[in-house]
Amino acid sequence: MLSTLFSTTRPAIVLFGALTLLCGVLYPLAVTGIGGVAFPSQAGGSIVERDGKAIGSRLIGQSFSSPQYFWGRPSATGPMPNNAAGSSGANQGPTNPALVDAVKGRVDALKAADPSNTTPIPVDLVTASASGLDPEISVAAAIYQASRVATLRKLPREQVVALVQSHTQPQYFGFFGEARVNVLALNLALDAEAVHTR
Repeated sequence: MLSTLFSTTRPAIVLFGALTLLCGVLYPLAVTGIGGVAFPSQAGGSIVERDGKAIGSRLIGQSFSSPQYFWGRPSATGPMPNNAAGSSGANQGPTNPALVDAVKGRVDALKAADPSNTTPIPVDLVTASASGLDPEISVAAAIYQASRVATLRKLPREQVVALVQSHTQPQYFGFFGEARVNVLALNLALDAEAVHTR
């Protein structure tokens, strides 16, 4: 009876061991190795350094609250915004009063930071994404903020808009998504621009 049990379970045990080795060890090692060779920056987290110190990642949004900087997309991760360990959205529907209140609060904050701006606010400045970690905003969202940033930094608006345009990334493969701007890269370039104009 034991030999019958062993002979019937042996293929399942061998298959379990083989799949564990293949899917749990060999495949992750191969993907990690190929990723490290083919895409070393991305595999390493696309870390951005300034003066030899890590200050962020090009792949994960950063929280900028000073009006002298471009603001990124709102984040609904917990317990803090842009928490890479807790990637998530708010999962609130468009008729949820909590979402409506959050969007109204974000609209009020944008208007308070730039009261003279009467152009429509781009939707990605007031709504969080599904991941809560978006490092990029639309070109319209960056242009919307250009006047505020230029005024507070005492730079010509045209210079700030040109900076936005020089950091605009095209659609993926020329047709997926929309053109976008990495907020961290733009803000670092903005700081560098301010140093050069002093």
